[in-house]
Amino acid sequence: MAQYTRQEVVDEAKKLAKMMADIEEIDRFKQLESKLNENQKVQSHIKKIKALQKQAVNFQAYGKTEALNRIEKEIDRLQDELDEIPVVAEFKETQTVINDILQMVSSTISREVTNEVIRSTGGDLLQGETGSSNNQSHGCSR
Repeated sequence: MAQYTRQEVVDEAKKLAKMMADIEEIDRFKQLESKLNENQKVQSHIKKIKALQKQAVNFQAYGKTEALNRIEKEIDRLQDELDEIPVVAEFKETQTVINDILQMVSSTISREVTNEVIRSTGGDLLQGETGSSNNQSHGCSR
C-alpha cells in the first residue's frame, strides 16, 4: 500500500538538494572558492603541487624511490604552506561544515525511514524491532 512512487521520492530529494544549495554555508563555500581561484599564490602552489604529483607518479612507476621521497617531501612542504594561507584554511573548514551537514541530513533520513518502518508495522522503537518480529514465535512448541 505504497503512497509514493520511487520517482516522487527522487523528485523530493532533488527539491531538498536545491534547498540545501541555498543555505548560508554553501554561499560561503562559493565565495571562498572564488577567492581561491583569484589568489595567485594559491594557484601557483596548486600548479606546483600538481606538477610534482605527476613527477611522483613517474618516479614511482620507474622505481626511483630516492627521487620519489624528495618529491613527496617537497609536495608536503608546499601543501603545508598552502594550508597556512588563511583563505585555504577557511575553505577547508567550510568543506568540513558542509560535509557534516550532508552527513546529518543523510543520517536523519536513514533514521527516520527506519523509525517509520518500525512504527508502520506496530513495532517497538525502543527495541528497534518491527512488528513482524513480534508476530514470530520464538520457540519450537507445537
